[in-house]
Amino acid sequence: MSAGAEHVSPIERALAGWLIEQPVSVKRLPVGVLSDAQAAAELARVQARKAMDAAYEAELVLRLAATRPADLDPPPGTPGARSGSWAPDPEVSEFFTAELAVVLNVGRPTASTLAKRAWTYRESLPATWAALAAGQLDERRAMVLVDVLQWTNPALARRVEARLLPHATGWTVRTLRTRAVEALLELDPDAAQRKKDDATRTADVRIVPSPQDGMAVLIAELPAEVAAACMAVLDSLARLAKDAGDPRPISQLRTELYAAVFLRAGDPGRPAVTAHLQIIATLSALLGRSTEPGEVDGQPITAAHLRELLAQLDALGIHVPAGGSVTLAVTDDDGTLRATTPLDQARRLARRGCPDHPATDLATDEDADTADDADCDCPVLDRPEPTDRYTPTRPQQRFVRTRDRTCRFPTCGQRAGWADADHVIPHASGGKTDCANLCCLCRSHHRLKTFARGWRFQMTPDGVLTVTTPSGITRTTRAPGMRPPPERDPPPKPDPPPTTAPEPPPF
Repeated sequence: MSAGAEHVSPIERALAGWLIEQPVSVKRLPVGVLSDAQAAAELARVQARKAMDAAYEAELVLRLAATRPADLDPPPGTPGARSGSWAPDPEVSEFFTAELAVVLNVGRPTASTLAKRAWTYRESLPATWAALAAGQLDERRAMVLVDVLQWTNPALARRVEARLLPHATGWTVRTLRTRAVEALLELDPDAAQRKKDDATRTADVRIVPSPQDGMAVLIAELPAEVAAACMAVLDSLARLAKDAGDPRPISQLRTELYAAVFLRAGDPGRPAVTAHLQIIATLSALLGRSTEPGEVDGQPITAAHLRELLAQLDALGIHVPAGGSVTLAVTDDDGTLRATTPLDQARRLARRGCPDHPATDLATDEDADTADDADCDCPVLDRPEPTDRYTPTRPQQRFVRTRDRTCRFPTCGQRAGWADADHVIPHASGGKTDCANLCCLCRSHHRLKTFARGWRFQMTPDGVLTVTTPSGITRTTRAPGMRPPPERDPPPKPDPPPTTAPEPPPF
């Protein structure tokens, strides 16, 4: 509990609750009637409000963090004890930034940056924080001071702040950054190295969608000298190709050479790059019909269905790559995963047919049409059966990873290959090792679910996961392929009762 919170009266608490429940509103002027000077003045007021909100946001972050002390976490030497933390304050729970990410509906790196900024305002830049709260310093310039000074000693940061803050609003953002770096290096020559070391510790490789369809951007955070060397190699290779007569733009050549170098193409001394393909089809596609979005098919996946899909894949030339694999995933029409299987196993199931009705099995290729017509409705492929053991079976692992594709914790998105198949209801508490009780969680969020206090995780049989934070914020995630249920029109209002004119008085 934050300082002073225990002295809040019930009336004050109730009033705060009432204010929070009011709709968010912004005081707006009638823009159309403003003069140029008035519009410019209002823009300046908007910037001041943004600064005030940024200071208020930092205060709220610190208030919430104060109720999440580190002594709530597993102590050192016990199972689940922290080995590292995204929280910038060692006195705060390592799980705080994960909660903040859910509250704000942002990624954990963004939440961690926001928390670090709030700590820096309080510990190292109190005058900057006060100027923000008064609307005297805009948020961009305040963030420059935070970015430069957050890694240095608080006392030293305040000295730099005292030197720069009186002039900050008169400088451009770029000039302010330059002056801040110069002052810091003058007073603390080792600060730049500490910042670089921290950036190296948190560096990662990320993929983000591109605005262009079918494209994505691969981002690698590297030391500046390493990134420059990589770029020089790509540029020189592209220019060699250009000099050899390749007519394509040099930017396209750099892009293709990047992929070729990364995948080690054409180097017989390197291991071959293998492919692991995933093919997803709906049951309606197998049946050759379409359905309205949101309808759950509910049909069994029969040998005839598999034969139809395999015929379509063969027509497309789909085959298992050397050293790789192909996983076949069948979904209902709303995207709910029904079954997964390797492609070669699907072919065996299609050939075998229903074990209870062997008369429908395929004997030869010439019997295909007859067998399809006579095929029973017994399923030959479905969701993996539950197991009594703790560790999920290989089919269960394949099903859950195909369904979830990433860590299912809200705002995370870590690839499923780096995630655990976690029991939503813990196995020790009676939770079954069943696909309806398993979901992918990255190691960090798996630890949060296991050891952090006050969190609630619930999942429906079709894989819709609901996570509630200790502060009561709830987020729901669906498996990536699932569509949300269709919005239903509100029921029509009943007709008002008929009214009759009053009878005239009897005079």
